[in-house]
Amino acid sequence: MARRFSARVGALAVLVFHAAQGCAHAPTPAAAPPVVVLEGARVFDGEATTGPATVVLEGERIRAVGPRGSLQVPAGAQVVDYSGKTLIPGLILAHAHVGIVSGVETGRRFYTRENITRQLARYLDYGVMTVNSLGLNPPLFYTLRRELKGHTTGADLLGAGPGLGAPMGLPPARGMNLEDDQVVRPETPEAAREAVRDMAGQGVDMVKLWVDSMKGGVPKLRPEVYRAAIDEAHRHGLRAAAHIHDLEDAKAVVEAGIDVLAHGVRDQPVDDAFIQAMKTRGVWYIPTVNLDEANYLYAEHPAWMDEPFFRAAVDPALQRRFDDPQWQRETLASEGAAKARKAVAINLQNLRALHQAGVKIGFGTDSGALPQRIPGFAEHRELELMTQAGLTPARALRAATRDSAELLGLKSQGAIAPGMVADLVVLDSDPVQDIRNTRDIHAVWRRGVQVRPLRAP
Repeated sequence: MARRFSARVGALAVLVFHAAQGCAHAPTPAAAPPVVVLEGARVFDGEATTGPATVVLEGERIRAVGPRGSLQVPAGAQVVDYSGKTLIPGLILAHAHVGIVSGVETGRRFYTRENITRQLARYLDYGVMTVNSLGLNPPLFYTLRRELKGHTTGADLLGAGPGLGAPMGLPPARGMNLEDDQVVRPETPEAAREAVRDMAGQGVDMVKLWVDSMKGGVPKLRPEVYRAAIDEAHRHGLRAAAHIHDLEDAKAVVEAGIDVLAHGVRDQPVDDAFIQAMKTRGVWYIPTVNLDEANYLYAEHPAWMDEPFFRAAVDPALQRRFDDPQWQRETLASEGAAKARKAVAINLQNLRALHQAGVKIGFGTDSGALPQRIPGFAEHRELELMTQAGLTPARALRAATRDSAELLGLKSQGAIAPGMVADLVVLDSDPVQDIRNTRDIHAVWRRGVQVRPLRAP
C-alpha cells in the first residue's frame, strides 16, 4: 500500500510541517492558514483507492499525502478521523447548463443570480465542484463567472458564453421559452469570427457550436461557418466544443479541428475511421448518456427514486410530475421514449468502443438544460451508466475528476495530491468497489473548508 505514495511526499511534508509550526520570523498564528489533517481514509489516486492515509490541508490547498502513520501531525492542527471512509476529488462537470430551469419550466427569466447560485450550491452538495455551462448563457454569465471565482458556497462556474448556432436552427429557442436566447447565429465565416472574438474578450472558457439539423428538421450550421469559429477559437487559445447527434456531423467537425464532442454519437455505431481520427487529433468525447435516458427513466420509477439522495435533488413540482401515474403511462408509451431507449443503447455501445480504443473521455450530463436532467443526481447516474458501457468504476471516476480537469485546463484540480486545491468528497463506501457508492456522501470539503451535507429541497 505504502509504495503507491510518492517518495517525494516525505520531504515535502517535513517542509510543510516546519512552516506550519512556525519559527521566529514566521507570520503570527492568526495570519497563518489553518492546518487540517484528515486521518485514516482510503484515497482515490486516479487509478485505485489506497490507504488508510493521512491528508494534510493548509488553507485551501493539499500540502501532503501519505500512508497513515508516515507523517507527523503538526502541533495545533485540527484532526478529523475518517477511518473507514474514502476520499475522492470533487467531480468536475465539463458539460452542463445553469439558469434555464425552475421546477418543471424552462425560460430565459430563470437566468438570475439567485437561481444560479442556488443551482451551484446544489451541485456542491452532490460533490460537484466545477460546472462548465456549455452555452445558452446571457451577459449575466460573465459577471457571475468573475464574481464567483474562489467562492466556497457552490461549484465554480465556467462556461462558453452564449454559443453559436445556425439561424433558425438549434438550440430550439421557442421550445425552451428562450426566444431571447442570446445565441449568436452567424451567416458568414467573418460573423462567426467576430462573435468568437467578442466572447473571448468578455471571458469564456470554451466556445460552443451547435452542429445538428435534427434529422433535417432545422437548418444546420454550415461547414465554412463552424470552421471559421473553430479556427478563431484556437487563435484565442480556446477549445471549441460541438453539440452533435449523428456520426456524419461528428466526423465533419472532427475533420474541421473541433476539440470536444459535447455529446455522444447516437444514430449509428462509430466506425474505425472515426475512432482513428478521434485518437489522432486528440479529440475529447463527452457521452452524456443520461441526457436521453432521462426522457423515460423516471416514468419507470426505479426503487432508488424513493431514496433521500434522489429526492433531495428534485424540485417539488418535478417530483409531483414523476409521481403522476398518467404522466408515467403517457411517457412510457410515447414515441419519444422509444427513440430515447435506442439512443441510449447506441451511445453506450459507442462509448464502449471509443474507450477501448483509448479515446479521451470527458464527463458531462447536460444537466440543467431541461427539468428531467437533474443537477447533482444526474452526475452520479452518469457515472453508473459509464460503467454499464464497460468502464471500470475507477476509470469512470477518473473521467469525472482528473481527466475532465485536463479537458477544462484546470491544473490544480481533479486529484488528491500536494499542491492541489482541497476540493474533496468524503464517502462512507469505496466507489472503486461499486460506482454507486459515490452516492454515500458523508461530507464535502470545498477549498479546505467543510460544507454541510445535502440540503433538503
